[in-house]
Amino acid sequence: QVHLAESGGGLVQAGGSLRLSCAASGRSFSTSATGWFRQGPGKEREFLAGITWSGHRTYHADFVKGRFTISRDNAKNLVYLQMNSLKPEDTAVYYCAVQELYSDNLQNKRAYDYWGQGTQVTVSS
Repeated sequence: QVHLAESGGGLVQAGGSLRLSCAASGRSFSTSATGWFRQGPGKEREFLAGITWSGHRTYHADFVKGRFTISRDNAKNLVYLQMNSLKPEDTAVYYCAVQELYSDNLQNKRAYDYWGQGTQVTVSS
């Protein structure tokens, strides 16, 4: 019904910035929501930020608040994750995910129906 593709990852020095993009194709639903997650080496996948289709509601995990910002451009069918002041501990594979029907829960990965393949972000000292 929908598939996702992340882009914008790469190698960056500590203190630098990256902007990740999530492109969606297939059917679109006005009731959907999108989230960003990451999974570092040897760690479980963790929630970073989520946004509803309208952009009216956003939620950012406390440990990235002030550094990471989620946004969307529905005209381009893209969702972004702007990442500033990157740290080595931000090194991970970053994933976007979509809820077909917004469940009123942006933080729980179990609420998401579709996942991209991920993009690698590596932050060096």
